[in-house]
Amino acid sequence: MLELRAITKRFGEVLANDHIDIKVEPGTIHAIVGENGAGKSTAMRIAYGFYTADSGEILVDGEPRQIQTPHDAIRLGIGMVHQHFMLVDTMTVAENIVLGAEPGSAAAIDLAKASEEIRALSNEFRLSVDPHALVHDLSVGQQQRVELLKALYRHARLLILDEPTAVLTPQEVEEFFAILRRMREQGKTVIIITHKLSEVLAISDDVTVMRDGRVVGRVKTAETGAAELARMMVGRDVLLRVEKPDAKPGETVLSVQRLSVSVAGGERGLRDVSFEVRAGEIVGVAGVEGNGQTELIEALAGLVPPARAGGEVLFRGRDITKANARDRYEMGIAHVPEDRHRRGLLLDFDLSENSILGLHYRKPAVSAGPLLDLRGIRARAQEIIRDFDVRPANPDLPARALSGGNQQKLIIGREFGLNPKLLLISQPTRGVDIGAIEFIHRKLVELRDEGCAILLVSAELEEVTSLADRLLVIYHGRIVGEVDPKRATQEEIGLLMTGGGKANAE
Repeated sequence: MLELRAITKRFGEVLANDHIDIKVEPGTIHAIVGENGAGKSTAMRIAYGFYTADSGEILVDGEPRQIQTPHDAIRLGIGMVHQHFMLVDTMTVAENIVLGAEPGSAAAIDLAKASEEIRALSNEFRLSVDPHALVHDLSVGQQQRVELLKALYRHARLLILDEPTAVLTPQEVEEFFAILRRMREQGKTVIIITHKLSEVLAISDDVTVMRDGRVVGRVKTAETGAAELARMMVGRDVLLRVEKPDAKPGETVLSVQRLSVSVAGGERGLRDVSFEVRAGEIVGVAGVEGNGQTELIEALAGLVPPARAGGEVLFRGRDITKANARDRYEMGIAHVPEDRHRRGLLLDFDLSENSILGLHYRKPAVSAGPLLDLRGIRARAQEIIRDFDVRPANPDLPARALSGGNQQKLIIGREFGLNPKLLLISQPTRGVDIGAIEFIHRKLVELRDEGCAILLVSAELEEVTSLADRLLVIYHGRIVGEVDPKRATQEEIGLLMTGGGKANAE
């Protein structure tokens, strides 16, 4: 169906693809795996016409093809769904899907006809998407389906999906995989770019492994396992589980009493939440996304105010309910946000500049008065780059030049460097490769063992249960239960996450 032969691509001094060969059979689900920066997305963006290769050739259906733009790829039946969705929030599903391929004339776009076709496609693949719904009213999982429909509407026979499950809950992942299997049954070919080995083993037929811009192996999924794939991806044996000693909790660092946060429309995103986090422990928060986790972390970081009469937040015995974000930062409260692009980085700033965000007004960022200490800033950036293995190791690069995993390591290095007393960390490994996941988990455990209190939110149930010493479950903005992650089963936690279970009933 698709073959890349000896594809090479450079971005300045960076060799992103080095004479790579990838072959995808028709009617299969083909996974391309590798660490962040391995060249996976670059190769597929070349196949989709986003980039043009410096050398090599592309074959579609066995014939050499010139793919210079996405329009060329679409004409050949190739569609791509990107990791960060390309949808207009204020438009309907139908309007988003036909954008750039509008039916009817320039004077009169036939949206009714398009809506009928979209509904037929939705029914055919059991996507359950309403063509008339506004995108900003849809869940992340539903938006993912709109992106699939956009490609199917353009008659794609081959779908390239870049980190398709990075923003989906476990339940949505299962539904999504069922959709992909139905597509395969109906003759579609699917390429998944991912780093989640459990999902690779569950859904794919073949796997291509990339490392440092090269293809280092291709295997049948049925003939391999997670340990072998991880070894090929990283070039060494990788610990696929979190190893940590038992926690030794100390004094209470964070005490939250009946905290509520209002969201748009006056509704409460967080309702009468109470809990404590002690020094030297990781308290995890599990829940289906959109149940108040964002409001909880942002309220504790001082980014959003609590509701009127919305409770009390104490930090080391001090009332900080009305303290702003900078005051909390100065007290020793660090924050790793869930959205690294919106809250964590300035993408057009270089790594040195990003390394001082939030502390740009004090040493080592400033030397005296209003003047920045550029040498000190660069030294701090180089220290973060070295200690947290940020690649490429160039402090002068803009943050947008880094892969998602390396952007995350930069943020984590910046926040950990504050020696915080309390760390608020949300989705620490979203879109991060397996080698970086192992690294980030190890750093979190080290920080805990140094006496930091950590509040961890993650949509990855396996991650939050393996890292947490205590686990809170949130549902519709309320804490509906606390469980021991060592003893509770995934089923018990999942029941609480969807509003069932003994704790919620009580």
